[in-house]
Amino acid sequence: MKDWPANVTELTSHLRTLRGGAPEVMKAFAGLAQAAVAPKALDSKTKELLALGIAVAIRCDDCIGFHVKAALRHGATREEILETLGMAIYMGAGPSVMYATHALDACAQFEEQKAGQAAS
Repeated sequence: MKDWPANVTELTSHLRTLRGGAPEVMKAFAGLAQAAVAPKALDSKTKELLALGIAVAIRCDDCIGFHVKAALRHGATREEILETLGMAIYMGAGPSVMYATHALDACAQFEEQKAGQAAS
């Protein structure tokens, strides 16, 4: 499987380049993202879990990495991620089952990375 923490780091670098090359578009996208994830009736953790479920259902590997990392950062538990993946599978059928394994792998790798940082 993929090295999720390294993938997110690499993509972040590419996104910086994209922001430099298409600043107006990326600024607008960043504004949309900030507005969407801002806690209102739903908290940030719930919104990241929703985004993860959608990422699995539409089969966006790169989105999975970013939203697993963000869900964990906002306090999501492995059990909450698993329940979210169950909903994604329900909504996305067989292909979502396969992509749910990607999200579980990403979750394990980010948890290991966090544990390693805490031990340092």
